[in-house]
Amino acid sequence: MASDLIAPSILSADFARLGEEVDNVLAAGADIVHFDVMDNHYVPNLTIGPLVCEALRKHGVTAPIDVHLMVKPVDRIIPDFAAAGATYITFHPEASEHIDRTLQLIRGEGCKSGLVFNPATPLSYLDYVMDKVDMILLMSVNPGFGGQSFIPATFEKLRQARRMIDASGFDIRLEIDGGVKADNIAEVKAAGADTFVSGSGIFGKGKDSDPHRYDSIIREMRAAMAG
Repeated sequence: MASDLIAPSILSADFARLGEEVDNVLAAGADIVHFDVMDNHYVPNLTIGPLVCEALRKHGVTAPIDVHLMVKPVDRIIPDFAAAGATYITFHPEASEHIDRTLQLIRGEGCKSGLVFNPATPLSYLDYVMDKVDMILLMSVNPGFGGQSFIPATFEKLRQARRMIDASGFDIRLEIDGGVKADNIAEVKAAGADTFVSGSGIFGKGKDSDPHRYDSIIREMRAAMAG
């Protein structure tokens, strides 16, 4: 199984000093920058776009940036995020008229592609596109806002997705997003996830004045996963 990756969601970071926040959380041992894009159309919130992604790259962030598009339509904005330095671009199947074409577009722009599944969205969208997917992201909350609680039905969905990945023979990461914290991350991993998004579970910890405030929570998460 792939190595476990921790992906702090910068939606919960301090946007007034975002570059510093990302530097600190990566220095504390995080692996991927999770970048939530909301359009106040597909989901009821408005967040950040390609300019912020590009700014992080110009700031000096070299870690993978995992762009989660909660927008509709998706195809128009994909080249902009690729040019801005995205590593992964994931989208919701409901937001694309032609899922296969959108996945091909992402890869054609030089990025890794992924599909995102809301709590009530079936995994059957994957049936004919497993060969074009690098990441499967399961939402364990309804998308739109940070700080929500983990929906327990996601555990069985994780197990189902893990079986699909293993049966496919493809190298596909299984990411989980929503309510992931140190006290449930071991159970989430046991269900099959290998990439763990956490927003308030990481950025909500510690005193703002301490540049090392993320070290202990990420260590705690790693220790929980190691059992």
